[in-house]
Amino acid sequence: MEYHIPALLDETLEGLAIKPEGTYVDVTFGGGGHSKAILSRLGKNGRLIAFDQDEDVLANVPDDARFTFVRSNFRYLKNFLRYHGVEQVDGILADLGVSSHHFDEAERGFSFRFDGELDMRMNKRAALTAAEVLNTYPAERLADIFYMYGELKNARRIAATVVQARESEPFARIAPFVEVMKPFCGKDKEKKDLARVFQALRIEVNHELDVLKSLLEQSVAVLKPGGRLAVLTYHSLEDRLVKNFMRSGNMEGRLEKDFYGNVQAPLKVVNNKVIVATEEEVERNPRARSAKLRVAEKVD
Repeated sequence: MEYHIPALLDETLEGLAIKPEGTYVDVTFGGGGHSKAILSRLGKNGRLIAFDQDEDVLANVPDDARFTFVRSNFRYLKNFLRYHGVEQVDGILADLGVSSHHFDEAERGFSFRFDGELDMRMNKRAALTAAEVLNTYPAERLADIFYMYGELKNARRIAATVVQARESEPFARIAPFVEVMKPFCGKDKEKKDLARVFQALRIEVNHELDVLKSLLEQSVAVLKPGGRLAVLTYHSLEDRLVKNFMRSGNMEGRLEKDFYGNVQAPLKVVNNKVIVATEEEVERNPRARSAKLRVAEKVD
């Protein structure tokens, strides 16, 4: 079985406008699909540096002199590039989707389809798990997580129920937690509601939005003038941050203008209209359905 089928692969490569002798970064290596495709377009002097914090991906690392693998979170992008003797790059790719591999491995705890441990760590060396979040966070903080990261309107009631349930039996596995959540899920949209609950926990466990903000800010520093940033997002929280930053250079989307009224931003949006998967691609790869691709170029 394939580890992960990359969404919008051709569109992403086109967006990066790969130069054969250029230096590129794939900050979300995963199954290696994007990296393999980038390497196929690089010449003998081209270079690709890929990041991933998950030990499971080591089996996918290609044996290629042009390729450097960094087993770390991409929030340390700038530091590791400097460590490997790279100051600036021609392109950065981030595919922010959770890989099919993670969703399909019960013991990783990313999916409500299986009964595994409530883990959800991208990096198994990290301390915080979903179980710890559920068992130790106060109700107010849990409500904030469910509301902000899961966009759940009944976040306060969910949090209060979690706090009550854990007093008699601390949360350890997925199945009992799903049972506690079911009364909050509409019968016709149970899967969608559960997906939002799990998304909220996953974002908290892996600090995903903070890491994304850090990547966006660092990308401006490490891209060469004319270098491209291509980001694939899978939910509105990520997409909003990426859209705002590419347009304005800040997370709020606040446009700053010079004396003459020209927008002052470090990046220029390449595709004004967000790129989404075709019906044919969604048929081949259902997980591409929610993918959104945005591309920007560093201003000279």
